[in-house]
Amino acid sequence: MNKKEVFKLAKGFRGRAKNCIRIARERVEKALQYSYRDRRNKKRDMRSLWIQRINAGTRQHGVNYGNFMHGLMKENIQLNRKVLSEISMHEPYSFKALVDVSRSAFPGNKAAIPLKKEGLAILV
Repeated sequence: MNKKEVFKLAKGFRGRAKNCIRIARERVEKALQYSYRDRRNKKRDMRSLWIQRINAGTRQHGVNYGNFMHGLMKENIQLNRKVLSEISMHEPYSFKALVDVSRSAFPGNKAAIPLKKEGLAILV
């Protein structure tokens, strides 16, 4: 990289990293390494976020993430995790239908036990 390109990429850096060629070259090279690495890490982070959202949605209906995904696989429902997370957040009734389909396909997904809500006892 020539000097002009290095300074163009170093625009916005702090201190001498923006106007001293030796330091700027080192900082630009390191920044490019970080950007290469983090483009891959971003994909990893998004997948884990989708899984957390799906897990939260399925647990509201009494099923855990692994059993839910296994039931969908057995029913040959091929929705990716990104779409499933969007459905769980924005369309809860559609997501409940998917959970019910998954529950019927996999015997490990037992029917949800409704929680008994009792009145609060006031202690005097």
